[in-house]
Amino acid sequence: MNPFALNKLEYEKIRTDLERFAVSYLGIEYIRKMAPLTQMKAIRHKLNETEEARILLHTGASVPIPSLEGVEMILELLGTGYVLSERDFGNMVQYLRSCRQLIQYMNAKSGIAPTISSYASAMHELRPLLSEIERSIHGGRVVDQASKDLAKIRKKIIVTEERIKRKLDSLMSRYKAIMQESVISKRGGRYVLPIKKEHRKLVNGSILDESASGQTVFIEPSDLQGLQVELNLLHSDEAREETKVLSDLTALTEQYQFELRTNADTVGIYDYIIARGKYAISIGGRNVHLNQEGFIHLKSAVHPLIGSSMVPLDFTIGNRYKTLIITGPNTGGKTSAIKTVGLITVMVQSGLLVPVAEDSHCAVFDEVSVDIGDGQSLEHALSTFSAHIRNIRDILQTAGRSTLVLLDEMASGTDPGEGVGLSIAILEELHKRQATVVVTTHFTEIKNFAERTPGFENARMEFDAETLEPLYRLRIGEAGHSYAFVIAAKLGIPEAIIARSREITEAGISSGNTAVVHRESRDPVGLEESSSPELPVLPPAKPNELTDVKASEDEASSSSPFHLGDRVYVPYLKRSGTVYETIDARGNVGVLIQKDRMRINHKRLKPYIAAEDLYPDDYDLDIVFESKENRKKRSIMKRKHIEGLEIEKKPE
Repeated sequence: MNPFALNKLEYEKIRTDLERFAVSYLGIEYIRKMAPLTQMKAIRHKLNETEEARILLHTGASVPIPSLEGVEMILELLGTGYVLSERDFGNMVQYLRSCRQLIQYMNAKSGIAPTISSYASAMHELRPLLSEIERSIHGGRVVDQASKDLAKIRKKIIVTEERIKRKLDSLMSRYKAIMQESVISKRGGRYVLPIKKEHRKLVNGSILDESASGQTVFIEPSDLQGLQVELNLLHSDEAREETKVLSDLTALTEQYQFELRTNADTVGIYDYIIARGKYAISIGGRNVHLNQEGFIHLKSAVHPLIGSSMVPLDFTIGNRYKTLIITGPNTGGKTSAIKTVGLITVMVQSGLLVPVAEDSHCAVFDEVSVDIGDGQSLEHALSTFSAHIRNIRDILQTAGRSTLVLLDEMASGTDPGEGVGLSIAILEELHKRQATVVVTTHFTEIKNFAERTPGFENARMEFDAETLEPLYRLRIGEAGHSYAFVIAAKLGIPEAIIARSREITEAGISSGNTAVVHRESRDPVGLEESSSPELPVLPPAKPNELTDVKASEDEASSSSPFHLGDRVYVPYLKRSGTVYETIDARGNVGVLIQKDRMRINHKRLKPYIAAEDLYPDDYDLDIVFESKENRKKRSIMKRKHIEGLEIEKKPE
């Protein structure tokens, strides 16, 4: 699945939310690797797993998933020669006990969760290993019973420590008068007496330390030195014996290396499944029906990242029509609708239950392609239109029968006339490839095209014109409006301007998408550049209409609708101008834009204001728009005529 499309649909946020419900490092790893599948059997299997997990959790019992704390490091160290520590074996005991508890739990739940409970059969209780660790280690320490030699050494240590204690009691009584305080201290692991410095020579022994003030010296009496050496040797023997016990336990653990890894992998799978079940409960997720025919029927669907604050979406595509054109005002919910459809689709294909009503249907697609957002990039100097075109180019390279295509704000970012034509051509191509397509747009031409073309359908986002509030409900089968005039009027635009806007728009619609605007002008020549409405164009003809279109083009070239003095709109320049020269044999028309005279093909011009509405009836347009050459010739002739008259008047 295309990572760009998943990013636009905010799939990564779903993974992040899902991670919160995992308790083990392996469960989190499975979630981070999660991606939409394309095989329907595999998808159905994962959905059933998640449904069983949801049912288990609804029974009220907590699923005992081991946390695997410390187990990751143990599994990595096994077989490397490293001797596991008492702490490592403490984690191992907890892990083995949790695995045993999980096995017992799943065996008891085989009736209500037959699929996922069967995975426990691959796990191992490893009772011999657990028993040996529990016999040898308790409370983070190797116990005396771990080996006979260790027990003997520790008995000797106890006896030696008792002898040292009695000796210390005797020495304290003897040197009580010269001791700084009646406290036994240790320096370097050896017992010492705190003797006043001036009496240090009265004690036979070695000075091991001195106080910060210098008033006290810490002396190890000679009577204790032999016993302390013996105790240190016994402690060394104890450490060696403990290491031997830990080494033997490590070797035993390595014998069960395969079983331990199998258990860990199974725990990770269980953690992943149960996390999906917990997430389903958190978003109100349900199972859906699957098909490979491109049929989507969502009932009361909500965007998983928006939740209950979103108005539920009812959406259908794939039976009578495979391309749906969604229209409506800005902030009316068009983009949210297509994002909801796309995200629910990839979530279902990832084995996740989705927030929809019962009996919803989802199609399985090999590819989900999207063009959502303007995609502008300062770094790569991409305009909005260029970004859209690049995305659509990539979509066309892979689009086919098993592709879901989501296009937001089609025909935006460029000249409306050309953008609409290009958009309709792209929709025709996607329809020819049998892709499932959902499009949002504001353009009437695309709505009209969908209305008269088989396999296409219109839909609109409902809007309350009184309160100017979108209702966020999708109504399929009806084309919507952008409500520009209503919103503009509510926000304070003068009524005269709103009325004039409606007049211009209605004139454009009633004349077959050719806007002829009537208005008074104080500029009779019409040389001042004015902003004109973005004039609509007819959508491309169907294949069976090519003959009629060709005939109409030939007729248009022979009788141009552009006359001297007409104001016209040049879409690709986004400027208006005045016709100063009518159509020639090549179909080019002379257009004056400010002071620039340009030759533009008549097919690239749109009528704006007729000359008869700009100039008085007795106005000689041939003189006004006379060419430079003719004007120059006429000026020369006039000058010669005047000079001739002056010559005749000279006296002889």
